[in-house]
Amino acid sequence: MELYHVLTSGFCPQGSEVSVHIVIDARIINSSTGTYVERLLHYLQQIDTENTYTILVPEKDRDYWQPSGFNFKVVPISIDNYSFAEQTRYRKILDDLRPDLVHFCMPQQPILYRGKTVTTFHDLNLLHTYNSDKNWFVYHCKQLVGRFVFYRIAHTSDHIITPTRYTRDELVKFSRISPNKTTVTYEAAEIDSTPTDPYNVPFKRYIMYVGQQSDYKNIRRLAEAHQLLLASHPDLGLVLVGRKQIDARANERYFHEKKFRNIHFTDFLPDSQRNWLYEHCEAYVFPSLMEGFGLPGLEAMAYGAPVVSSNATCLPEVYGSSAYYFDPTNTQNIAQAIDEVISNPQLQQTLRQSGARQVRKYSWMRMAEETKRVYETVLQEK
Repeated sequence: MELYHVLTSGFCPQGSEVSVHIVIDARIINSSTGTYVERLLHYLQQIDTENTYTILVPEKDRDYWQPSGFNFKVVPISIDNYSFAEQTRYRKILDDLRPDLVHFCMPQQPILYRGKTVTTFHDLNLLHTYNSDKNWFVYHCKQLVGRFVFYRIAHTSDHIITPTRYTRDELVKFSRISPNKTTVTYEAAEIDSTPTDPYNVPFKRYIMYVGQQSDYKNIRRLAEAHQLLLASHPDLGLVLVGRKQIDARANERYFHEKKFRNIHFTDFLPDSQRNWLYEHCEAYVFPSLMEGFGLPGLEAMAYGAPVVSSNATCLPEVYGSSAYYFDPTNTQNIAQAIDEVISNPQLQQTLRQSGARQVRKYSWMRMAEETKRVYETVLQEK
């Protein structure tokens, strides 16, 4: 029996005959960009009760997200990104599903798949970076493959979604596709309805960062700037929130060897504790050299943290005048910007108020509605 009939038997909206079957490649749902996928699915369920959705997730994440909509079904698959199986077995899975449309939530996909497709490009960071915790040869081979795949997918996808104008413009320049083939759907930040949970911070005052610590995140310059700040703020801590993966452990060793003081790695934290840290920090600092959207800074604003940010790539587009900016390649400038914020309670308050207004400009519901309109446009095309 064909895979489509196995997966979708008895799977259609109540009291209606489904004419459109949409597959969403959600293999990144439990990754650093997974919030985008989870929120898209959450709100699509609220606005679309007519179409049938098959959500493809990794086998390890089969229980990570459970649909509430009767027309949504999760199907676990085991296909690694940039693998041979992605180009062969994954293509056969999609062919057997016989979707009317596939939304790939990342560029990694079977390049010979011939059905209608929408692809989300979150950023082009893979093409510009090297992470020192990776094997040099393997990483650069992956970059070469990535350049080919990104270019081809930009041309073969029926439509492209990006989270910012910056990423759209970068992709258009790289691939030479028409801007008319793209749609910007901004992400958003929401306040969790559950109460925050105190975290035992080892400092009375602290600045913080949330996220992975790949080289382009620029954490070592942030730490160096923090060490400069200790001369005038000896009690100031730097709290680095996130799983202690290879990149974070490498930074931890580096800071220890350099005898850096007052730096704390939390490892994984539940959202309730991360949000408590947002609420009580002197400032949230985002030193990244490149981003596709920069969601953590917007989340920090939602919880009342003054945001001090890199002025690189898309970040001024997303944060507007609600962040205090610095040059991320200049350690002295990073330290100066942080000092000007944490030494000025009035400026902190202004940033908090402005940040709250900035957050309200964005909406996950609107993002889902705009994405659904992209689906409808592509489905109407011959």
